[in-house]
Amino acid sequence: MFLAARYHPVRRPRRIRVFFKAKGLTMALDRFTRRDVFKVGTAAVLPLLGASSRPAAAKTETILPPTIGLATLGFNDYTNARLAHELEQAGIKVIQLFLSQSDSRYWKYNGRSDLSDLTPDRCRAIARAYRSAGIAIHSLGVYTNLIHPDPAERKANLAYFEAMMKVGLAMDVRVFITEAGHYHSDAPAPPVEYHFQENVWKTMVATGRQLAQLAEKHQTTILFEPFYRGFLASAKRTRLFLEEIGSPRLRALLDPANLLEINDLDEMFQQLGPWIDCLHAKDRKLHVDRGVPAGKGDLVYPKFLALAARRTPPAPLILAYVGPDTYQPALAHLRKSLPPSRP
Repeated sequence: MFLAARYHPVRRPRRIRVFFKAKGLTMALDRFTRRDVFKVGTAAVLPLLGASSRPAAAKTETILPPTIGLATLGFNDYTNARLAHELEQAGIKVIQLFLSQSDSRYWKYNGRSDLSDLTPDRCRAIARAYRSAGIAIHSLGVYTNLIHPDPAERKANLAYFEAMMKVGLAMDVRVFITEAGHYHSDAPAPPVEYHFQENVWKTMVATGRQLAQLAEKHQTTILFEPFYRGFLASAKRTRLFLEEIGSPRLRALLDPANLLEINDLDEMFQQLGPWIDCLHAKDRKLHVDRGVPAGKGDLVYPKFLALAARRTPPAPLILAYVGPDTYQPALAHLRKSLPPSRP
C-alpha cells in the first residue's frame, strides 16, 4: 500500500528587522535571523539594538559675550572729549548719546530744545571725539512728547524728532530712542488715566505711523522704550502698539527695570523678544518709582542676562542711570552676572 508523503512546507528563517533613524544601521541589523541570534547569543546583538535607544547628544547652545555700552546722560559736567577719553580707559566701546554734555547741552526730556546752532560740522566734531577713541555711537536719545493732546504740540514734537534725525545722520547715526511721552493735566484726574483712554490709543497709533514715515524717509530706525507708568505700560501693550503700526522702522528698547513692577522677566522677553534691538541695564526697587544703577535694585541680573543672551544676542546692553561715581561698580556687576561664553 502506497502512502503519499506528507507535504511539509519549507520554513524560511524569520528575519528580525529593526528600523533605526541612523543611516545604514537598518541594513546591518536586517541580516540577523532568529537562528543567527540563537547562534551568536543575544549578548552580541543587544549592543546594536541598544544603540538606537541612546539619546542624541544635547546640542551646545552658542553664547557669545554681549556688546556692553553706556548712556552718556549721567555725565553732564564732562565735555564729549573728556568723556570719550574716560570711557576708552574703561574699555567701553559703545555709547548711547544724549547730547547732555557740557559742550553739547541740547537734551530735554519729554519736550524739545533749540537745535538751530547744532550745525552739521558741530555734529561731526562731537561724533569724531568718540570715534577717535575707538567708541561707536549706537543711537541718539530723543525722548520727546508724542502723546500730547494738543495737535499743534504733537506736530512740533514730530518736527523736532525729524530735526534730531538730521543731527544723527550728520553723525552717521541711524538709530533713535524715545518713549511715548507723558502728559499730566492740571485739571482733576479723569476716571481713566489719560494714557489709557481709548482715543489716546488711536491718536498715538496715528502719531506712530507718522513717525514711521519720517523714519522711512530718512532710512532710520526708532526704538520705543516702555515704562510702567506711561502709555507703553507693559511688554504686551508695547508689542500690540508696534504690531498695529506694522512698520519695520519702529522697534523696541527693553529696560527691564521699567517693567519690573508689572511683568516678570520671562514675560518681557516672550512678548517683546522679536522686537528688541537694544537693552538698558539699570535697576529699580520694587514699588519704588526712581531707577538706580545696575546691582542696586531688585532686578535679577543673572536671569536677565541669560534671557538676553538666548533671546536677543545681537542687542547691545547699555548701562543707564550711571555717572562718574557709579558706572564702574555697575559695569562690574553687569560683567559678573553674565552667563559663561560658549563659542
